[in-house]
Amino acid sequence: MTGFGKASKQLATKKITVEIKSLNSKGLDLNTRMPSAYREMELGLRNQIAHELERGKVDFSLYIEVTSEETSTKINAPIVKAYINQMLAILPEADATELMKMAVRMPDTLKTEREEINEDEWKEIQLVINDALAHIKDFRKTEGLSLEADFVKRIENIRNLMQQAISFDPERIANVKERLRNAVAELETTIDENRFEQELIYYIEKLDITEEKVRLGNHLDYFIDTLNSNEANGRKLGFIAQEMGREINTMGSKSNHAEMQKIVVQMKDELEKIKEQVLNVL
Repeated sequence: MTGFGKASKQLATKKITVEIKSLNSKGLDLNTRMPSAYREMELGLRNQIAHELERGKVDFSLYIEVTSEETSTKINAPIVKAYINQMLAILPEADATELMKMAVRMPDTLKTEREEINEDEWKEIQLVINDALAHIKDFRKTEGLSLEADFVKRIENIRNLMQQAISFDPERIANVKERLRNAVAELETTIDENRFEQELIYYIEKLDITEEKVRLGNHLDYFIDTLNSNEANGRKLGFIAQEMGREINTMGSKSNHAEMQKIVVQMKDELEKIKEQVLNVL
């Protein structure tokens, strides 16, 4: 969701500049800065930005620079004359220049005429806004392609690591059986072999990771399928990543094997990197 877009245009009497910045956010957090004269257009502008950018902490700035000699601030001549006349009544011999300097610093000597929004001018401003939005969307798209490649790589890393972990499964189960038999042998007592085998099977079933392996594989496939869809799917990818984490954690808790646990740690590291980057997906 991070991005930056900027566009500007020189009109007859004004230079229009629009800047849009976006950071990661669970929803749309939009902050707008614009001259007060254009505030009446803010609601429509917000709807437009929300439709185009959907999510992110977005800062929108509209700058209007007057480049002509025209100004909306005027000297309130009747008020200035009234002040000068009042001061002349008190100090008839006072210098007119000094009185003028004093008068223009008095209240209400300057007036700002509220500028009505010109429809043609707003259309030009809208074109600049559209250009800035297009630039930030291009920025996001470029970043998205980079993220997609990174996601695919890390998903394949997790898949390969899962296969490595599975390869230790026969050795792991054999070690468990051996440890249990050695522990029973140390008791130096007679046991019911059939009952022992039943208990052994029950215990080994508790350590079986077949279901976790299947579910994790399905989650990996679903992540890639969702990634390739044309919809805004950042939240869905986040949910899938959470489910992947559950299966990896369960595999780790059941592993009971040093090498397999090392591989599980590597899988968690790859998944954490995915979770960090998923926050940057719409």
